[in-house]
Amino acid sequence: MKTLLLIFSIVTTTFAGRVIDQSGAPVSYATVYPEQAPELGTATNNDGFFSFNAGLKDDDTIIISFIGYEKKTIPAKLLQTPSDNFKQPQTIVLKEQPIALQETVVAAKPSKQRNKRKQMAALLHAVYVKLEEEFPDNPAQYQLVSDVRMQSGGSTWGMEQMIASVVTLPEAGREGRDSVQFNGRFCKRFFDARKRAEADSILATDMLERMEKKSAHKGAPANMMRRAANAVDSGVVVHEALFAMGNMLYDFRESMNDIKHWTVSNESEGETVLTHTQTVSKYLGFFKMTFARHYIVDSKTYAVRRFSEHAEVKVIIPFGIKLNADQLQMLNLVNMNEQQIEKFRLKRLRGTTDLNTIYQRQDGHVYILEKNMITNAFIVGSRKTEIPLNIKATQRVTALQSQGVTPLPKSRLTRRVTRQIVEIY
Repeated sequence: MKTLLLIFSIVTTTFAGRVIDQSGAPVSYATVYPEQAPELGTATNNDGFFSFNAGLKDDDTIIISFIGYEKKTIPAKLLQTPSDNFKQPQTIVLKEQPIALQETVVAAKPSKQRNKRKQMAALLHAVYVKLEEEFPDNPAQYQLVSDVRMQSGGSTWGMEQMIASVVTLPEAGREGRDSVQFNGRFCKRFFDARKRAEADSILATDMLERMEKKSAHKGAPANMMRRAANAVDSGVVVHEALFAMGNMLYDFRESMNDIKHWTVSNESEGETVLTHTQTVSKYLGFFKMTFARHYIVDSKTYAVRRFSEHAEVKVIIPFGIKLNADQLQMLNLVNMNEQQIEKFRLKRLRGTTDLNTIYQRQDGHVYILEKNMITNAFIVGSRKTEIPLNIKATQRVTALQSQGVTPLPKSRLTRRVTRQIVEIY
């Protein structure tokens, strides 16, 4: 009898609702997934509605999140589609929550007294000792949900969600950084149906074939562009790179002796903000990047609570470069026509990136809980074609294993992940 009850309690059911913000505006491309089975989730459409089918138990929960808003955890049974079709689906209101970096920068007030060289060196040393004590020396394995959304001109054209496993190997990477092993398990790409149709209509023409023939005349294989587009799974690179960004312990250790570029400021609730600024210029100034890294620490224990990073980048490509097929499709999604795409040659990049990392504690050590990133960029092509791009990305850890973790074998390291294309209307 108990077995029959269990079978009936997890029968496939439709879950639906609408996500709005506090002003009543719909939140499009919000992530909605069962906490116990993220791969079954979906995204809200342009009007904030969502619907998905899953076999969930009565005590399962559903996560609803979007960068810049507080995450909501809702009992699955509250979002079950009512048998009475005249009932309206559940409405979920997301409360705005600015990323930590914005709060840090606004609240920072430099302290002249503590900026003295010796006192700064002592403070940095105390924080580093705490970092080495709290960050694990052993591998850790994370299960995570990773979302990357792209916008242009205020309009979201698509989102990719990847469910993945990540193993971090402390100081096993290049230059003593943590190595990140990535295993993508499920992936969905959510597209605005109209924009995707526009992109497909361009790629369905002979535009790419003409460009490939031009390359062939110069001695390159006729299918070179298609091979280049498929050689690297750009989606895997983006999700893996996001988790690897903000290698806090390594960056802190490398910059400790650069005392003159450190500042300290105090905040409320017993927090101190340590900020290190750095400028990198390479290739005769064609590449220039400025960093401001903020370490938000407990004023008494020196334990790091959050880490934020602001970066500004400018890249000049003297002769410009041609883009591959996937990249050309992206240009079409941001409203470039066929003629512009065919003549587009990337000449410049500029933009800003804000990254935040929030931590959790387990077994006496500190591990990643969540990462948020916002990038505002412009790509400039030949004939002064300028395209604005906005990227918002969130990675949330759904499970953490900190004991008995071993490195992934090469056969499990992901290079390509099969994608499910989901159109939203």
